[in-house]
Amino acid sequence: MRVGIISLMHESNTFAVTPTTIELFERDGILFGEQIRETFGGGLHQLTAFLEGLDEADIEPVQIFHAGTSPSGTITKETCDTLIRLMFEAVEAEGRLDGYLVSPHGANAGEGDEYRDLDGHWLERLRTLAGPEIPIICVIDPHANLSERMVETCDVTIAYRSNPHLDQKERGFEAVDLMVRTLRGEIRPVQRAVHPPFGINIERQGTTQWPCLPMYELANKQLEQPGVLSNSVVLGFPYGDVEEMGSAAIVVTDDDPDLAERLAQEIVDYMLEHREEFVGEYVTVEEAVASAVSKTGPICLLDMGDNVGGGSAADSTLIAHEVHRRGDTTAFVCLYDRESQEAARTAGPGGRLTLSMGGKTDDRHGEPLTAEVTVKSVHEGTFEESEIRHGGYTHFDMGPTTVVTTDTGLTISLTSRRTVPVSLGVVTSIGLDPADFQVLVAKGVHAPVAAYAPVCADLIRVNTDGATAADMRTFEYKYRQQPMFPFET
Repeated sequence: MRVGIISLMHESNTFAVTPTTIELFERDGILFGEQIRETFGGGLHQLTAFLEGLDEADIEPVQIFHAGTSPSGTITKETCDTLIRLMFEAVEAEGRLDGYLVSPHGANAGEGDEYRDLDGHWLERLRTLAGPEIPIICVIDPHANLSERMVETCDVTIAYRSNPHLDQKERGFEAVDLMVRTLRGEIRPVQRAVHPPFGINIERQGTTQWPCLPMYELANKQLEQPGVLSNSVVLGFPYGDVEEMGSAAIVVTDDDPDLAERLAQEIVDYMLEHREEFVGEYVTVEEAVASAVSKTGPICLLDMGDNVGGGSAADSTLIAHEVHRRGDTTAFVCLYDRESQEAARTAGPGGRLTLSMGGKTDDRHGEPLTAEVTVKSVHEGTFEESEIRHGGYTHFDMGPTTVVTTDTGLTISLTSRRTVPVSLGVVTSIGLDPADFQVLVAKGVHAPVAAYAPVCADLIRVNTDGATAADMRTFEYKYRQQPMFPFET
């Protein structure tokens, strides 16, 4: 038997000002055939599990297509056209297969009506090409905005169960197991999803913390029932202005659609009954920095408004300005700023110069921080991560990176590529020790937790402005459903 593997991974923040172009996908990898195994073989991603699991089952993995790039703005129409053309040229070249393991992100969003639900678009086209009898089993990020098209075109949809995302490989193996059992005729999976008019605040989406934890405990309990094959909580991605924006629940059963519908509704009933608990709390920059300085460190300040893993700018200076103004602590912050990085690199280690750092992408992430700095060190910006970390990736590239310090206690890493801080390599790979700082600023909400929690005495989520501001009510949506909680109570 032969099972195809297809992946298109991008978290599209439609409120980010920088569009996502084909050049970004080409930079990070558009892969075909054996290139997919070369990139993901031996790794921690769901594609790794697809390959290993099919090998173990003595089913030939047909490595068709993968494209992915870091979260950023809406994918341009031209880019969508190109990606879909490349994908289906590769699909059609392989001919008839026995099944497909697919990995859309779930929050891919392109320009225009045709591509706003990009994942639904390509999955629907794949189903039309494959026909109704070929199993399509799908693994998505729980930060998906799940559309009806996505559910209707797949036999099984599985979302990661952890945020930060640490179980991608496990979910990939789950998908392979259900594919193998389906192909052998042991099960006939059917799925149902329920889409309430409800969104969960990003600050409340930690799966091992209240209020999400009891909901996941409910979902886990359902898995003990006879006939239940899988279930998923879809947390939703508030930064995608699409019709399906919001949370959802999916249940997959062995040929029992009524049971799947009833159990998915049970999870949604929990969401709605506890809806006020999912609205979130908001700690100001001033409150967060003051609290961090007063505690035994290091303290991690999670910059929610500049959540790089949600497509934000990576150059917010809002927390840095407050630390610099106070001048009474030691702190580390990473800023994406090619211009300042190049100027500092030119000055060289030991050089003194005045830089205007960060705050250059748009007007939502603070003014540039202007300060006299000393160049501490220069780096190539690449590093490897051996531990299981959010996203399942092991290789990181910050681009050429220069570390500078101010006379007020700030250490600033200036990078030439936007970097999601899911690994402590963001700090340690440039010759720094987290223990040397009272405050570590990480531009994320939940993604950095697995890496930073072991070395920090506390983590504080900070309500900063930006393209990923925690309060979804601060954004103007054109396409979301109405009425919808928490916008309309």
